Amino acid sequence: MKVTAASVALLVVAALPGFCVAAPAKRDDSSTPTDIQILNFALTLEHLENAYYTQGLEKYTQQDFLDADLPAWARGRWNQIAQHESTHVSFLESVIGDQAVQPCTYSFPDTDPISFVTTSFMLETVGVSAYSGAAQFLSNSDYITSSGAILAVEARQSAWINSAVLKANPWNTAFDTPLDLNHVWTIASGVIVSCPSSNMPLPVKAFPALSFPAGAQPGQTVQVSFNATTTSEQLYVGFIAGLGATFVPLSSQMTVEIPSTLQGVVFPVVTSSNDTVTDNVTIAGPAFLSFDFNSDGVDEV
Repeated sequence: MKVTAASVALLVVAALPGFCVAAPAKRDDSSTPTDIQILNFALTLEHLENAYYTQGLEKYTQQDFLDADLPAWARGRWNQIAQHESTHVSFLESVIGDQAVQPCTYSFPDTDPISFVTTSFMLETVGVSAYSGAAQFLSNSDYITSSGAILAVEARQSAWINSAVLKANPWNTAFDTPLDLNHVWTIASGVIVSCPSSNMPLPVKAFPALSFPAGAQPGQTVQVSFNATTTSEQLYVGFIAGLGATFVPLSSQMTVEIPSTLQGVVFPVVTSSNDTVTDNVTIAGPAFLSFDFNSDGVDEV
């Protein structure tokens, strides 16, 4: 059974009806996040994953997995992943104490076991990028160590899904991709309907959604869409991968050529700069794209 990158991209950028709305959580506008805010940011993401696996495993039985041509052993592994996420929630709640945020209300895009699998891959991969990007804000060495331990498990889970189950590459490049808080929140907020008003404000905001067509591949010129303030300045798409980004001009017709050298998971953002993807120049996105490659490093379309 093989699910292409198009399936993942379609789920993330097209099947999330609430993706363009404002982030459904209170925002703290202070410039430097505190350790507790970062831990609550992590807990918010762990609550999301915990709810996703709890709901998904309640919906899809072992027979549903088999009927979808998934391996007989696959669902058992997702039970283990669900236990991991539940443990992460309990651990972070114990560390944060009475300031710990509560779960939000979610609307997940999965409709069958296959979409459950591909959405799971997206969530785990974004989780890795979230932890690696947020580490810079932590000052407590114990928190840094604990976050690193969680990050490693999220990375193992992401690699297992894309390789053992989806029969594709277990990694992307020599470096995973750290994302900043707002870029992560833009993706995560697409499945969050609302959060308790009593939750601690998070130092995040969501950018407008960026949509790529299903089946988009490196080397193709594709049309993208996003809702943002109209501007006459030249815009670019920064394709974030690893520790850097590749910038391509966005045409006035909203078309862009996807660089032919990209492989693995890529996070494209629309930006007003051709050399940085920081928040102050981000116009829309990121989107989530996954370009599979085989053991010889050759792209799989």
